[in-house]
Amino acid sequence: MAEVHVIGQIMGASGFSESSLFCKWGIHTGAAWKLLSGVREGQTQVDTPQIGDMAYWSHPIDLHFATKGLQGWPRLHFQVWSQDSFGRCQLAGYGFCHVPSSPGTHQLACPTWRPLGSWREQLARAFVGGGPQLLHGDTIYSGADRYRLHTAAGGTVHLEIGLLLRNFDRYGVEC
Repeated sequence: MAEVHVIGQIMGASGFSESSLFCKWGIHTGAAWKLLSGVREGQTQVDTPQIGDMAYWSHPIDLHFATKGLQGWPRLHFQVWSQDSFGRCQLAGYGFCHVPSSPGTHQLACPTWRPLGSWREQLARAFVGGGPQLLHGDTIYSGADRYRLHTAAGGTVHLEIGLLLRNFDRYGVEC
């Protein structure tokens, strides 16, 4: 089978109005893909920017896939959260990006968004915290129900990804 190695790191995030950020991440693939090594999801540490608005995580990603075809190419999805001084966590944004399909090193910037909710939920978020969240995580990367949501733009998650492709020509998989 053809193989894909995804090696890199989630560098950090910028442009969020909140501070003390951390990120929950995962990878979604189609049925023809098999994870040979690595973990499908993870979480970074909390970082509070001291200078500027960039939260640095430098969280490693190391995945090795085998595939029978290109359908269901890997997509990275993110949930960025903020933590207040009492340890309470609040959603800062959702986002996703496709893993590049060409070998080499890639710098990716993944924009994020969060659901707005009703005016009452927005008011409660401003004074109490919390706010609306998605019921189903796959809404982040599948466009089925996303178009009906009222959202606000969040910040950007920055990634540095190295991609290695192996045996694609041998198994008749064309990129």
